[in-house]
Amino acid sequence: MATYIPTRAIDHAGHDQEPPSPPQSGGGEGHGDNFPNYGARLRRARLGLICGIVTVSMLFISLTSAYIVRRGLPTFDEVKQGYFRDWGEVPLPWLLLAINTAILLLSSITMEGARRAITRRAALAPVESIPGISLGEEGSFPWLAVTIVLGFGFLLGQWLAWGELKARGFLVNTNPDSSFIYLLTAAHAVHLFGGIVAMLWAGITALLHRPVEVRRIAIDVTAWYWHFMAVLWIYIFALLGLMR
Repeated sequence: MATYIPTRAIDHAGHDQEPPSPPQSGGGEGHGDNFPNYGARLRRARLGLICGIVTVSMLFISLTSAYIVRRGLPTFDEVKQGYFRDWGEVPLPWLLLAINTAILLLSSITMEGARRAITRRAALAPVESIPGISLGEEGSFPWLAVTIVLGFGFLLGQWLAWGELKARGFLVNTNPDSSFIYLLTAAHAVHLFGGIVAMLWAGITALLHRPVEVRRIAIDVTAWYWHFMAVLWIYIFALLGLMR
């Protein structure tokens, strides 16, 4: 025979009582019962990354506009009382720049490997927390470390490219063309170094044995930023080639 189970508790006086509410997890601030809402944290981090990428993109769009406009503007000579073109042409070390491009693209691939590895690790973390379950050692391949090495290799290649320009007699103030070349490549190198710093921080979180979800947020955001740096360099490389 079916038995009726009331949804409200009845006290000794015969009055109804509200049933206890289920525990809440992941409140509006991302915390509930000491369980952080890492999904919300990741979304906020990605939103901040998007804002940063838009800002950097606007900077390089402005530099591109100034580069194109200045290329077509003549300069007034007060002595001769006339206009002349002082743009000049800088022979770039294309082979060295091409090698740098290959290094950066390879580092983007290894960074994606690091992102996917930590994403899988975070997805399997609940299973690993079960007593008696082990998923083995984390990170069978040091994707992040390889990416950091390649990133420094790219910066070294850029330094060699600037040295080659200097050896050919083209300094920052030689002509407007050389000024923009140094400006564009140096601005990219500074932003790329920021990505290396972020990768180093992600590595430190692993050494400090931070939760895998925290490491995932650091690596995920850094990976998308690093991919953007690779795309931005391809854009600069193509721009310099088209302006020859």
